[in-house]
Amino acid sequence: MSVDTRAHAAELLGRLHRAQSRFYGGVGHDELRELLSEQVTWSVPGENAIAGYYDGIDAVMDYFRRRRDLARRSLRLYPRDLLTGEGNMVASITEGSAILGAREQRWATVGLYRLDRHRVQACWLLPLDQAAFDRIWAATE
Repeated sequence: MSVDTRAHAAELLGRLHRAQSRFYGGVGHDELRELLSEQVTWSVPGENAIAGYYDGIDAVMDYFRRRRDLARRSLRLYPRDLLTGEGNMVASITEGSAILGAREQRWATVGLYRLDRHRVQACWLLPLDQAAFDRIWAATE
């Protein structure tokens, strides 16, 4: 089912980003999980501690957990621009910050999402500066 309005995409991704923020802070597991399709996929490029292709809701939730744990619950998301078209693909430009390696780190990504009416079906995370993203997320546990 295609996303038929910008307002719908903004509402769904707004809920996702708020649920991720709560989860990354240590609460809201069920709330985040409800926003993901059972068959969700998540792709994170690069050579870093979170890079990979995550297939299925359990794998994606494990990725979120790993990211949260590496950042010791300091991870914050700052959604900026939303780019929509006629179909079910939406791009969200989002900035992030976290304490990694004993320092505050900042980055920006484009999340390219495939949505249905109620859930996220897929995300391709595209860092705006891949080399910096790899350095930031190279932090070890």
